[in-house]
Amino acid sequence: MSEQKSTKSPFLGMTRRDMLKVGTVAALPLINASCAMPKEKKTKSTQLTIGIATTGFRDYTNAQLAEALAQENIKTIQLFLSQSDSNYWKYNGRSDLSDLTAKRCDEIANIYRSAGISIHSIGVYTNLIHKDEAERSANLAYFDRMMKVGADMGVHTFITEAGHYQPKPPGRFAYHFLEEVWQEMVATGKKLAELADRRKATVLVEPYYGDFFASAKRTRIFLEEVGSPRIRALLDPANLMELNDIEEMFDQLDLWIECFHAKD
Repeated sequence: MSEQKSTKSPFLGMTRRDMLKVGTVAALPLINASCAMPKEKKTKSTQLTIGIATTGFRDYTNAQLAEALAQENIKTIQLFLSQSDSNYWKYNGRSDLSDLTAKRCDEIANIYRSAGISIHSIGVYTNLIHKDEAERSANLAYFDRMMKVGADMGVHTFITEAGHYQPKPPGRFAYHFLEEVWQEMVATGKKLAELADRRKATVLVEPYYGDFFASAKRTRIFLEEVGSPRIRALLDPANLMELNDIEEMFDQLDLWIECFHAKD
């Protein structure tokens, strides 16, 4: 990326993930399953759509960010509603959406579209693994509300992780690896699939070696058990490098991948 006049481009110096909660997702290439396959498995050529996630730009209004993106010729975003005039982003939880009306949603979406930028998806990243059933239900209701926000923006794809929960005191084994937690998460995934089906939406789960979706295989088995075309995968290869190499990731997830995150 080049500098614009004497002002440093906002996309220079973006580095690898330091967790979504501090807003450092860099680039968002959008792909379909056919072009996600390793080279030897491809049956046709598909052009990638390259975009960017908006989490790292909290000091920008939506209008300022849309202008900066357009100057860099970026045409697609994953929207996190983390901008200074629409700061609803809360990692691993939920925020108050009461003033995010249908009119406001349409206004935000039109800011980007009028700059020639499409909104591929919206990041939700609430906590789906919380031990307390009431909290999980509240977070599912929040997810449903975010899907309504997306519909008001003309967006029907949503990104999430499982979320993080640590009991006190911690047990001998990581909470997210307990058998009962697996069963609860599959049940939660099926409920999320039902909500997504009602909204005509698709939810992409993002694996990360430090949480419930700890490997490509574990993520694939979860998706198979949930068994819904409404629940699919986003692959950020850097998130799984501790456990999987690239070939393993694609061998397990190639039929499920709809989107990538990419980092330097």
